[in-house]
Amino acid sequence: MTQDENPAGNSTNEILAFAIELAQAVSPVVLPMFRTSMAVDNKQAGGFDPVTQADRAAEHVMRAMIEERYPDHGIVGEEFGEKTANSDFTWILDPIDGTRSFISGTPTWMALVGVKHKGRMIAGAAGQPFTDEIFAGSQAGAFLLHADRKTQLRCTSETDIANVLAGTTAPYLFRKHGHQERLMRIETAVQHLRFDADSYFHCMVAAGQLGISIDTGLQSYDIAALVPIVEGAGGIVTTWDGADASDGGDILVAANKALHEQAMVLLR
Repeated sequence: MTQDENPAGNSTNEILAFAIELAQAVSPVVLPMFRTSMAVDNKQAGGFDPVTQADRAAEHVMRAMIEERYPDHGIVGEEFGEKTANSDFTWILDPIDGTRSFISGTPTWMALVGVKHKGRMIAGAAGQPFTDEIFAGSQAGAFLLHADRKTQLRCTSETDIANVLAGTTAPYLFRKHGHQERLMRIETAVQHLRFDADSYFHCMVAAGQLGISIDTGLQSYDIAALVPIVEGAGGIVTTWDGADASDGGDILVAANKALHEQAMVLLR
């Protein structure tokens, strides 16, 4: 058995290629609805957690493709919940990560597709249809597909947190979860902290643009797909207590061990 092959006979390369297909399949479904007037439903009483027809339609397409290709695989999706697996594989889907960005007309939302095998993330793809970008990764490495070009992704080698850029989704999330002081420590420590790009920031760590990115209160479908991409580019993804990030929670993405260690001290 080769290193990139699992006992079920599906190679990691095959799985990753299909994850990319799924991320690409979202484009013709959601782009006609982007920057248009559409109904927005709120899933959160007392707050704002938007969902649109685009979210539901995109996940429906991805789930149908998985069930046709791998009918025994499990599926976890933000909009339609969990399908129990009859194998060791689970596909973790967020059809539009960053729906707030989608309805605002800003192109930082992404379609996230992650694959877990026996509890370990083995492949991930993150697509931004408007900019025609697919970030993808596995243990073999990470790359960007854009404009008919494939470019390898590599995290920055900078090891001083004072010299790197950082990103996070929104300050209000840290206030909501009681982590405002932690956010302020990070903001003070880094060269500059940017807001409001959701999972796109994590891809920018993999691309070498940012040194770290942080988030709080994530679900598995918000982060699972990004783990193989960042790790494939040489980075590290954990929770703030150093545990596996693929099930969600409070998340730290760092370009290297040195930056991860410095950020972890600030997040304690």
